[in-house]
Amino acid sequence: MSRRSMSYLCVLLTAALAAVFVVFAAPASAQSDRYRLKAPPLGERWFAILIDQEQVGFSRLRISQAAEGGYLIEADGSVRMKIMGFTKEAGSREVYQIGPDLSLLTVAVEQTINGSTSRLQGRVVGTTLQLTREAEGKKTQRTLRFKGSLIPGPVLNLLPLVKGPTPNRTYRVQTFDPEEPTIKQVKITVLGEEPTPDGRPALKLRNNLYPFVANEIWVDHQGNTLLESVRDGLVITRAEQPEQLAAFISGIALAKKDLIYDFSLVRPTPPLKAAPNHLNGLKVAITGYPEGIPLLSDGWQQAERKGDNTIEIRTGALRNNHIPPDAPLFVGQPYLQPAEGIESSAPEIIALARELTQGLPDDRAKVQALVKWTAGWLEDTVEDGGGALVSLKTRRGNCQTHAKLYTALARAVGIPTRFVSGLVSENGSGFLYHSWAESRLNGSWIAVDPTFNQVPADPSHLAFFEGHRVNDLTPLMGIIGKIRLTILEERYN
Repeated sequence: MSRRSMSYLCVLLTAALAAVFVVFAAPASAQSDRYRLKAPPLGERWFAILIDQEQVGFSRLRISQAAEGGYLIEADGSVRMKIMGFTKEAGSREVYQIGPDLSLLTVAVEQTINGSTSRLQGRVVGTTLQLTREAEGKKTQRTLRFKGSLIPGPVLNLLPLVKGPTPNRTYRVQTFDPEEPTIKQVKITVLGEEPTPDGRPALKLRNNLYPFVANEIWVDHQGNTLLESVRDGLVITRAEQPEQLAAFISGIALAKKDLIYDFSLVRPTPPLKAAPNHLNGLKVAITGYPEGIPLLSDGWQQAERKGDNTIEIRTGALRNNHIPPDAPLFVGQPYLQPAEGIESSAPEIIALARELTQGLPDDRAKVQALVKWTAGWLEDTVEDGGGALVSLKTRRGNCQTHAKLYTALARAVGIPTRFVSGLVSENGSGFLYHSWAESRLNGSWIAVDPTFNQVPADPSHLAFFEGHRVNDLTPLMGIIGKIRLTILEERYN
């Protein structure tokens, strides 16, 4: 399988199911009064979810009066999407009980993602949210702390209208994300009256629910949310009548094409002179890289900011010995611990890792053995095959799957390893988003690619982000389709 087929970064656009809209009434007078909301409305609304103008899902929101006071919020939906090789099939049902001031009282969530179902229940006690989660036959409990009120996601858009939608006013709130699960700090700003892209009169809001990208919302003079747009319209949630969604809901289908392959491909100027596996070192400049995104520059590559949203990355033989003072410090323990999808403490992972590395003289030899085995064990696909344990059994998966399985095996034998994502060259003609791993050997990180069986990985691997969770990858949405890459120097064997 070519690099084009398997080198897509597997990004989950959590905006798709998280965006929920409501209908409410408000008196028509001055702008702030015209959009003011006294209480959440009762009733039901439906929404279409689109990615790159192609419909991939739907959601529904129902608000009713709770018997014990306050309101009951029911949000459910389904989405099937393929983004840069990542295929996600997800369905969720979320039920929240909220007080008259929109603050969370109880939560119950059931989610099925790529065939795996989990259930979450929680209750606010004082300034804590006490949660119980059940998944794969296991039940875990967790307590999250917060300050002030906790506002659930489905009613975030109501808050400014309840408080008073004064133009240029910003509200800072805490919200609960059930998929992680975690508590997030969110800013919601009332921008003022501005028509929707298709010309309808509206009040425009903006929040930072998804880091590094603009999340913009339009509501009309009656308070109906008309549109929510993430990343300049890449992901859209749009209010629809139920009959308009009937045909789609009855036959939800996975998108038949890589929705944003052409959008995500980064074409270097000039192209590389030879295939990346012949590279010995690479120096590039990347423009359009936001200031707020941290740089990975602690050994395997050197990355430095050059001003004007430009960074310079050196890899391989073109690295120097200088490590910028703001480079992250190595802390070993997190890179040896298990994580969701990286089950390094599972008995079968430990047993396999020990078997594959038994008798080998050092950690480098162990890394080579584990990378080679992972590349040979998994059949390359354009879909994420899940975590390490799942892919160990199914033997299928894309770049993320390879990186998760290798990382679990390496950590199981005591080799600090991290999951990274960024760009890799596709035969010199373009760079694609991709995931691989870095292992700590002799006090330094070394990049390894268990998809391409490379130890070390070729110098066209340019790491942007560390971590395999959805939140770890959200900064990608701030650069995809925006960055430009210039080859400054290349060195060959």
